[in-house]
Amino acid sequence: MSGVVVVGGTAGIGLAIARARAERGDEVVLTGRDAHRADTVAKEIGAHGIALDLSRPREIASALAGVERVGHLVLAAVSRDRNTVTAYDIEAAQYLVTLKLVGYTEVVHTLVPRMTQESAVVVFGGQAKERPYPGATTVATVNAGVTGLVRTLATELAPIRVNAVHPGIVGDSPYWSDKPAEVLENYRAQTPTGRLARMRDVVDAVDFLLRNEAVNGVDLAVDGGWLLR
Repeated sequence: MSGVVVVGGTAGIGLAIARARAERGDEVVLTGRDAHRADTVAKEIGAHGIALDLSRPREIASALAGVERVGHLVLAAVSRDRNTVTAYDIEAAQYLVTLKLVGYTEVVHTLVPRMTQESAVVVFGGQAKERPYPGATTVATVNAGVTGLVRTLATELAPIRVNAVHPGIVGDSPYWSDKPAEVLENYRAQTPTGRLARMRDVVDAVDFLLRNEAVNGVDLAVDGGWLLR
């Protein structure tokens, strides 16, 4: 198996994915914005760390120059943004749009020559695209854009497979686990499965999208059916 590249692999779900693949014996490259952190985290899990800032897309090619073979690519880097149309922060919006749409695309553009026909890509979106909340103006728009990105990439790069995973509220993730218990309980009560998604659920979903050769160009929600209510 060729290498596994996890963009945004120094924390949260990205790190969980990188760790799972390293424990499986895969050759893993993870990226993070901070070079020291990327190197430190990578050494802890038996991977290789690279400094890469998706918001600076013109620097992506040089950052990834040392990556030789890519069997699986996971674009998991995220940025928390709170923006509204009534109090619109243009710089914050441009940052997130650049990071997740331009940055993601440039990573794929850079690494495609190092992929094979059996390679696969998973792009992270999010369920804000289906159920926006106050302050989600940019987040919801960008995550909806991930759907369009995945479809065009799957078409252009065929037979390389490209899919998206859209997590809902991941209760044990670093972002959500610090929320008050009553907040998480409220969301749990709205979830048909009776529990919130866990990081291991998302890791398993990503693994499925990467290995199942018949799945291509899909948006996979991992939210326990939250949108049904």
